[in-house]
Amino acid sequence: MLAVLLGAAFHASWNALVKSGSDPFLDTVSVTTGVAAVTAVVLVFLPVPLKGSWLCLIASVVIHLAYYAFLVLSYRGGDLSLVYPIMRGTAPAFTAILAAVLLGEQPSWGGWIGVFLVSCGVLLLTADSPRPKGVRLTPIVFALLNAGVIVAYTLVDGLGARLSGNAFSYTGYMLLLTGVLLFVASFVYRGRQVTNHVLSQWKKWTIGGSFTFASYSLALWAMTKAPIAPVAALRETSIIFSALLAGFVLKERLTLLRCASIAVVTAGAIVLKVF
Repeated sequence: MLAVLLGAAFHASWNALVKSGSDPFLDTVSVTTGVAAVTAVVLVFLPVPLKGSWLCLIASVVIHLAYYAFLVLSYRGGDLSLVYPIMRGTAPAFTAILAAVLLGEQPSWGGWIGVFLVSCGVLLLTADSPRPKGVRLTPIVFALLNAGVIVAYTLVDGLGARLSGNAFSYTGYMLLLTGVLLFVASFVYRGRQVTNHVLSQWKKWTIGGSFTFASYSLALWAMTKAPIAPVAALRETSIIFSALLAGFVLKERLTLLRCASIAVVTAGAIVLKVF
């Protein structure tokens, strides 16, 4: 539990770096490039994942590329405060259901309650800010599709980490391949603008890449020690850390509803720990 909570803090930190930037698309590409650079160094000291995990690893790279594509489509015309909670809030519940059906991992009744409390807490954020008249349906559809993508890579990576023999090397190879492919695709799309953006703030993106690797590798390591669904739900406690960073670092307003969301997510995390 402590490992996942630490990973959630790292996850919130790199998202805060992207949020504080000037161009979310270029900043996201820069972070994935940064994590590819970091993992390229780290992998020198880690073993190669076992052969049985490579099918999961390759599938995960493809799924993560789809995740970033849907992310861009979701944010095109959709508010961050609406789209992000839909993606992250619905994923833990779907993950719990599919993990029970496909992997036979049945949470206790307290586990189910904890998972759904975390999901409900995240989804509370969708009501946090006023919506303009005529909210577009398309970004919401893409957000829901991306929730399905999050469920897919969570289950695939949870299984892959268990088969790899080393969750950290599995995470490293997956993030390295994803980062390289995403950079190439982005360079084709935006040209030297991508390279210039990455190089202009390489220290910032190296830090963001380190946070990303630490966040996801800790989560996958935890999935080798515990059922996937509770770990996936606990990972969404990153909302607590992101809200605190938004309030105290980015100077965003902590509304009453955001505080309520934090309280519900925290209650869900406590239930997952106790039961």
